[in-house]
Amino acid sequence: MSIPTLTFFNNKGGVGKTTLVYHLSWMFAELGLTVLVVDCDPQANLTTAFQDDETLLSLWEPAPDATPATIFQAIKPLMEVSDISPVHIQQIAPRLHLIAGDLGLSAFEDHLSEQWGKALSEDSVKRAMLVLSAFWRVAQTAGARLCAQLIIFDVGPNLGAINRSALISSDYVLVPLAADLFSLQGLRNLGPALEKWRNGWKERLKRMGDIATPLPAGHAKPIGYVALQHQERLSRPVQAYVAWLERIPNEYRRQLLGEKRRLRSFPSIEDDENCLALLRHYKSLIPLAQEARKPIFKLRAADGAIGSHATAVARAYKDFDTLAHRILERIGIPVPASL
Repeated sequence: MSIPTLTFFNNKGGVGKTTLVYHLSWMFAELGLTVLVVDCDPQANLTTAFQDDETLLSLWEPAPDATPATIFQAIKPLMEVSDISPVHIQQIAPRLHLIAGDLGLSAFEDHLSEQWGKALSEDSVKRAMLVLSAFWRVAQTAGARLCAQLIIFDVGPNLGAINRSALISSDYVLVPLAADLFSLQGLRNLGPALEKWRNGWKERLKRMGDIATPLPAGHAKPIGYVALQHQERLSRPVQAYVAWLERIPNEYRRQLLGEKRRLRSFPSIEDDENCLALLRHYKSLIPLAQEARKPIFKLRAADGAIGSHATAVARAYKDFDTLAHRILERIGIPVPASL
């Protein structure tokens, strides 16, 4: 049985996706789960959040014949005639682990695009499917070594071939949103893309025939969304924020769940079962967390979290704890009873 995989994805950037992945991966580990995070964004922002510059240099410029230290180094042999290589796993905390991202990953994009088409040809389908499933196979192999209970993919904000392969490697998809036009447009792009990718993967699996290597099912099931609360900006009055926020529940249903009929009345975002959280920005804590290289809910007085900051830290812990429990409930992973 494969390890459950969860991807955080929105076609729109700037919605706090990587920050959300970073904090929730810490919180899942805090709850007692063994978690493996895989950075499939060629910008590698999640990896830079976890690691200091010295470590990053050792990952991105490894010694000759060293064990692959990033997701790209592990799948790079597929660009020739070989297969994936075992990858070094970075331990971030006792139950939190990382397969590092790599700026070189963008070089794999064209190869994935080419193999997507070749997977429909009887002569090349098996080789193509090995390439297209590379992220999933690297993650599952590494996760098995850890006895991981959850694998999380972080991806960039686009609809390219890298993200397609990451999404068909995913059992579940969570959508981070901001209350603005661009985020809603991202939903309108994301919904049809997910449906197209799922159907395309099913078609390719049917053509597969017998193969000894396990492949992902490609479910990419949406489990809900997380909306960021309003951040004061002179160019975005509160009224505009509220207006966009009210459109999210119906738009999510139509684009991600396929409910084509527009409802005359639909729940407010606070009552929407698909809304997993309406999350605060905690913008005053972010600089402290970045300096301490830890999630905001683990900040202490020694990190500068005193007075009102300390109160915000406690509130952040409660918010992320509640959200983590809701996500685990949606994907059917129990929280260890001992913690």
